[in-house]
Parts: sequence; C-alpha cells; structure tokens
Amino acid sequence: MGAAEAGLRLDAFLLRQKVVPSATAARRAIAERIVLVAGRPGKKGLHLGEGQVVEIAASIPDRVVPIPAAEIPLAVLYADDDLVVVNKPAGLPSHPLRAGEGPSAAGALVARFPECAVASPDPREGGLVQRLDRGTTGVLVAARRRAVWPGLRNALAAPDCEKTYLAEVVGCFPDVGAGEKDFVSPGARPGTLSVAVPIGRVGRRGSRVKLGGGRQPLPAVTEFALVEQRSTSALIEARLCKGRTHQVRAHLAYLGVPVVGDTTYGDTTSDAEPPALLHLHAATIVFKHPTTGQLLRIEAPLPDWAYPTL
Repeated sequence: MGAAEAGLRLDAFLLRQKVVPSATAARRAIAERIVLVAGRPGKKGLHLGEGQVVEIAASIPDRVVPIPAAEIPLAVLYADDDLVVVNKPAGLPSHPLRAGEGPSAAGALVARFPECAVASPDPREGGLVQRLDRGTTGVLVAARRRAVWPGLRNALAAPDCEKTYLAEVVGCFPDVGAGEKDFVSPGARPGTLSVAVPIGRVGRRGSRVKLGGGRQPLPAVTEFALVEQRSTSALIEARLCKGRTHQVRAHLAYLGVPVVGDTTYGDTTSDAEPPALLHLHAATIVFKHPTTGQLLRIEAPLPDWAYPTL
C-alpha cells in the first residue's frame, strides 16, 4: 500500500481498490476474517499505515440477496405505488444475513413485489426500511422504489412517527409510583411508565444489546402501559418513536418483566416457549407518507395471545 492510501480505514481501502462491490461487502469480508493485514485478520475500524500489505485470504462472500418465496403467507396491510406494509409472521427473519439463507420476510415480499428487490441500498433488505426480530409479528414497512427509500426511512425515524407494540410479559407490571430504578419515571399518559435506558450493541455481530453500555450506546425511550394483568403474566402496550435493536424486549427485562419466550433477555422459566413464539407484536405504526405527506396509520391483526381475556 502506498502513501496515498495511508490512514484509510480498511473497509474504505477495499472499496477504493475495487476488490469489493460495496461498503457492505467490505465490512462483511472483514467480519468473515478473510482480509489479512500484515498476515493477520484485519479488524473493523483499522486505519492502515504506509507499506502495510493487505491480502484477501479467500474469495469475497457471495452477494446476499433475499430468495423469492411465494409460498410464504404474507398479508398485505397497505400498498401504493411507493411503499408496501405487510404483517410479518412469527419465526421468520426480516431478511437474510448470509448468502443462500432463506426463507425471509424480504424473500416473501420480493416474490409478490419484484421491484422491492432493488428498492433499498442494501440488496439483502428487499426494500425494507425497518426490521423485526425473527420471533416478532406485525407491521413491517418496505419501499417499492429506490427514490422513495430514503424518505420512507426518514419518515419512520421522525419525531411524529409512533410505533405501538403489544407484549405478554412474565410476572406483574411494576407499580407506576415505585420509582426504584434509574431511568424509570411516570410516562406522559396517566398510569404509564417511561423507560429511558440507552442501548448499545454487544456480541460479534451486534446481535444482542446492553443497556447503558455496549458499543455506541444510543438514547432510547419506551412508554409502557398495562392492558391486562393475568394470573402469571401481563399484557403490556409499548409506545416508541425511533426504535433501537431489541428496545422493547430489553427495556421490559430492565423492569423485571421479560417478554414471554424471550430467553435472550430473561425469560428462563422451565415452560418458556421457543423464541419463534416470542410474545411480541408490532401492532400499529403512524407516519407521514414520504411522497404525499399524508398521515398513515396502519394496524396489524392481533395474534391469539394479544387479545385481552377479560
């Protein structure tokens, strides 16, 4: 490597040398430990020095794209020329992480709306502007045109966007007036709790989060309301604006009431359901249409566990 490239980040160097098709592919190659710097696997964020030798130890991973899957049931909740909103089933990832993975919600989406395949900058997303965990059901939003994707993404991150989730949690909903935990206070609506613990990523691929720590912790605020107290569980409504990874799950675990089936963040009961049956549902979303400015409110049908029993 010459003086002109000295100081470049490793992923930027790979992109400049055109050994990868995109920045995403560069980061993926580094994560797969096939990019060697001075004979050792390079690390994310490494800045190169003059004279360092960069080698590719194996072929670049195949381009990750969702495999079209027309056989997967996928209810359309809303569609126009710019965007489509679907009801994601449980047990289905939002999109693939590696080449050849499937099925996924993105694959089911691309099978019905082929234009979604090229609507997002990252081809694996199939137009999606948000993600839901594999076990989470409900509202999932995608762009149908590349020109719409940035505006739609911004609309879902805007302060006037509101996302409502329903969760069944283990135990009793905490007393609103308890005030025993940091970052917990009464919510804006009567009888609600607001949790404002920052969220950062942990793990090799950032697949888990850590409250108040981890990599690049970001602000996160969730407002919780009790819908129904049951014998050994409670039905909870969660409201948020821009959601962080696992925000509702992590904040509920922080309150001491993990989501039923969430073995990652605290439901360790012997009869806990598997993660594919996580009792978390993206019930509604409210946002401004990126083209018309119209306020949209889209609601997904409730799973059986989310109906109040009273």
